[in-house]
Amino acid sequence: MTPQGLAGRVLADRLAIVDRHLAEIRDLPLGDRAAFFADGRNTAAAESFLRRSLEALFDVGRHILARAFGEGVGEYKEIARKLGRQSVLKEPEAALLAVLAGYRNRLVHFYHEISNDELFEICGHKLSDIETVRDAFRRWLGENSDKIDRNL
Repeated sequence: MTPQGLAGRVLADRLAIVDRHLAEIRDLPLGDRAAFFADGRNTAAAESFLRRSLEALFDVGRHILARAFGEGVGEYKEIARKLGRQSVLKEPEAALLAVLAGYRNRLVHFYHEISNDELFEICGHKLSDIETVRDAFRRWLGENSDKIDRNL
């Protein structure tokens, strides 16, 4: 792979997806366990918005690695490691993204093992983990705006 300009619209779109889905999760009745579980659609919505926000976050990381550094990546945890190695993410942020990669994989491949209680707790108390990585990407993109092609 050859490094090339980052696609500004792709990055903005994926980061906006993260923002939208986190807002959708926060609109769920996460402050009231009984209300949250009273409607089964809440857990389905929470799972979907959480998974999609994680996918969008990893799409941003994969795009940065491919376009800015010419590095292809096959696995989600590898995205986290390489972003740390390239100093796109600081070590604690890369470690956090690796944890999120594991959770994303559980959501997709071991969905049957994730309880509704676990989903409620994550959505109620751990969304800041996603925001930490999202904000780190925005920081790096701001510091490296010369790498962004605004026409793409």
